[in-house]
Formats: sequence, structure tokens, C-alpha cells
Amino acid sequence: MTLPAAPMTVVPDETAPPPPGRSRRLLDLALRVAGGLVAVLGGVLTAVLELLLATVRVGGQLIGVSVLVAIGANIALSWFAHVAVGRRWAVALPAAPWFVLMAVAAVRTTEGDLLLAGDNWVGLAMIVAGAMTFAVMGFRQVLSPPPVRMRD
Repeated sequence: MTLPAAPMTVVPDETAPPPPGRSRRLLDLALRVAGGLVAVLGGVLTAVLELLLATVRVGGQLIGVSVLVAIGANIALSWFAHVAVGRRWAVALPAAPWFVLMAVAAVRTTEGDLLLAGDNWVGLAMIVAGAMTFAVMGFRQVLSPPPVRMRD
């Protein structure tokens, strides 16, 4: 004697999704390049903003707001560059123009103008704090374990 089989639904075997097409890879590359360009532009803009804020005074005294801006902006730029580009070395994208502008600001022009004078404690603290922020963010990226990729 045979018993009737219980009705069952048949689930097809799950297969891996097809690899992304050429157009998707090109779009991904374009977005990464655009993110890198935004990170570079952000490095330039925050350096200019920090240089402008280095001379802010309240009651005739320097207040050091540019030091806080340098730390916060450099953390945000480093994070954005890493996420947008997807590479650990991306922290160098905003850091390079930032360092260049800080070096240019510390050099006297032929007319004798100087953006960051040696007697301005805020400018010196801003350079040290900004450079240390980029260094710490870079070391965090280098020393972090590689990301674990999950299959879809």
C-alpha cells in the first residue's frame, strides 16, 4: 500500500547573482572619481576657511575657533574620502591640498604679506591640530582590518 505524498512547494536553488555589467562598473568608477574630486575640493575650501578664521578676535584676543574647525572638518573630510572612494589611501585626497595651502600661507610674499605669522598661536595650533587629525585618521584606515564582504 502506498500513501499519497503530502503537497510541497518546490523552491528553486538559489544561484549567485550575475556579476555587475560594464555600465554598472563604469558608473561606480565615475561616482568614486566624483567623490575623490569633492574630497579634494573640500580640503581646499576648509583650508581657506580655517585660514580666514585664524585671525578671529573677541575683545582683542584671539579665540582659536579655527583649531576646532580644523579638527572637525578634517575628521569629516577623511571619513567622506574613505567612504566615497572606497580605498584606504583616500585620506590623502583632502590632506594634500590642505597641507599645500597651509605651507603657502606660511610663506611671506614679495610684498611682505603673510597669512600665518609665527606670533599667531592660533595659526600654529591650527596647523598642528589639522596635521595630527589627518595623521590619526590615516593611521586608523591603514591599521583597520579589511572589510568583510557579504554575498547578496
